[in-house]
Amino acid sequence: MDPDRVLEGLDPEQTEAARALRGPVCILAGAGTGKTRAVTHRIAHAVASGVASEQQILAVTFTARAAGEMRGRLRSLGAPRVQARTFHAAALRQLSFFWPQVVGGEKPTLIDSKLSVVARAANSVGLQPDRLGLRDLASEIEWAKVSQVRPSDYDKAVAKTGRQAPMPAGEVARVFEAYEELRSEHNLLDFESMLELTAGMITEYPAVAQRVRDQYRYFVVDEFQDVNPLQKLLLDAWLGDRDDLCVVGDPSQTIYSFAGATPGYLTGFANRYPHATVVRLVRDYRSTPQVVRVANHVIAQARGTTSANHLTLQAQRPDGPDPLYQEYEDEPAEATGVARKISVLMEDGTPASEIAVLVRTNSQSAAYEQALADEGVPFTVRGSTRFFERPEIKQAVHTLRGARHGAADEEAEPLVPTVRSLLAQMGLTDQAPEGRQARERWESLSALAQLAEDMASRPGPDGRPATMGVFVEELETRMATEHAPGFEGVTIASLHSAKGLEWDAVFLVGLTEGMVPIIYAETDEQVEEERRLFYVGVTRARQHLAMSWSLARSPGGRKTRKPSRFLDGLRPASPSTAGRRERRKGGAVRCRVCSNVLSDATERKLGRCLDCPSTYDEALLERLREWRRQTSQEQKVPAYVVFTDATLQAIAEQEPSSVSQLTAVSGVGPAKLDRYGEAVLALVEGREPAGTAADDGGAGDGEDEDE
Repeated sequence: MDPDRVLEGLDPEQTEAARALRGPVCILAGAGTGKTRAVTHRIAHAVASGVASEQQILAVTFTARAAGEMRGRLRSLGAPRVQARTFHAAALRQLSFFWPQVVGGEKPTLIDSKLSVVARAANSVGLQPDRLGLRDLASEIEWAKVSQVRPSDYDKAVAKTGRQAPMPAGEVARVFEAYEELRSEHNLLDFESMLELTAGMITEYPAVAQRVRDQYRYFVVDEFQDVNPLQKLLLDAWLGDRDDLCVVGDPSQTIYSFAGATPGYLTGFANRYPHATVVRLVRDYRSTPQVVRVANHVIAQARGTTSANHLTLQAQRPDGPDPLYQEYEDEPAEATGVARKISVLMEDGTPASEIAVLVRTNSQSAAYEQALADEGVPFTVRGSTRFFERPEIKQAVHTLRGARHGAADEEAEPLVPTVRSLLAQMGLTDQAPEGRQARERWESLSALAQLAEDMASRPGPDGRPATMGVFVEELETRMATEHAPGFEGVTIASLHSAKGLEWDAVFLVGLTEGMVPIIYAETDEQVEEERRLFYVGVTRARQHLAMSWSLARSPGGRKTRKPSRFLDGLRPASPSTAGRRERRKGGAVRCRVCSNVLSDATERKLGRCLDCPSTYDEALLERLREWRRQTSQEQKVPAYVVFTDATLQAIAEQEPSSVSQLTAVSGVGPAKLDRYGEAVLALVEGREPAGTAADDGGAGDGEDEDE
């Protein structure tokens, strides 16, 4: 490949980074500035220029998804054999290879979770923490190990760093010591010990060091601000006395200090390597100028901000809508208001998959799950388990592989019906089930079925329809690159898990003191990390950014909450007229039977307490459910996207006989009225509906909101 062609399409700063092929290189890359593009083109340029061979390059990042994305880009740039791995994947590969030569005997068993071993260790020293306590202990042991703190030094390290231990430091140290003894006794290996052992092998055995350093001569480390001391130890072992190292990162996105990460390795890179080339990427291609202005304002207020470690982003996109700042009376009103705004966005053409609700803690998720379900908006909760590691997906891929090998003539069997039939045996139904875990499993299987439909709708490379063999090959490629198929739903995610992702529209919710920053952020350093976490949330948005907070936890509660200090200088001094109208709409709702304030989302939709008496026509409710089932099948959407159970019950209770009465039912907005109104009114009157409106929006159409 022509080296100059590799550089086509890069901006001046990205080109500068890609041309810096030798020696230490530091790329300071702001959010949305195309760092992955710059890094992969730099690697491809090095290969095309003969500076390094593909087999000699090791590109390291922090997530399997990021490593998969990097491999995919390198493949398209003509460098498919470059190793792009996480620290742990690279270490495991090397440790497994050298173990027979250096240690011999049975290889240790790698444990995915410390919880069971930590529980046994705690019991052995007379402690019986609950599950949350065990998680805190496991996290504390991980922090100690990545920080290179031994059990005997733990209490001193906690005192020195000002860290808050989950229990008295002496007790944590006892559990930590017992954990290490159990691990050694049973030949168990955790992720931290894996890195430590790999670094130890390279450091202590010259033959191993020679082999590794002959293999890898050219290093790239992404997200360098998140490196911890243990990972740095391994990186130094790989490097030896060489300096062909390129690091990429953004100090403003350091959000894992609590887990041992330190931005000091990135900010101090030029001090360690005075001859290093330093390139700053500041052209933001992701977000509109309006979003970029918010991001720049947030990070500029950080304590200790200097030109040396602070990047001021320069927006490259056209103007977009102004960010929204919204105050609500209480948490249910906030969740309802956000869900309604999402419905409006979807009605205006924003796909559900391009919308995210970002929360500070996972405990905030439930209110938004309920509110979105009430609005008929499909959603998915982003968890910690990677798509292709989910049990149902492993089983599905195994089943699909078997079907491919067992097919007599796979070209004669249509792809979509075959895939759906196989997945139906594993629980894929026409309608999404109730219950979060059941729904998450259904969403996983549904995503595979949707991928089959997408492939069947377009011809393959040879111009013929996709077959089961082509589909399975696509799945295997996606597994290798961690390229999970998408689910057409709004994403609910924590701010931490959103890092590295982006959406057209982002709703940052619960922005109150005590939540953002979190209440246990007591030191200046901890508060600044919370500011950076907020900055990460802001920079996930491409076009639409909405920030909200509520004054009370529940309807009728004391309005003592204050907006986050990070909003100072951004939000209007007083709520807007539209904001007051929104709060009235999402404010207290009273039971039409007993007049008590309703706080539960289902009760608010029904307009009465669940315990209050209600009469409805059971036959009408059954007709509505059957009509919904048929409609959801015809439109290929989950049933709750048409109407939720609560909305159907409210219709059956109130028996609206006119358009105005139907509009008054919670959950029936203008969009749904237009699409389903005639059919619902016909069912209420006992007539057979003439049919629903044409499906002009697909999955995720929701209620409009009067503005």
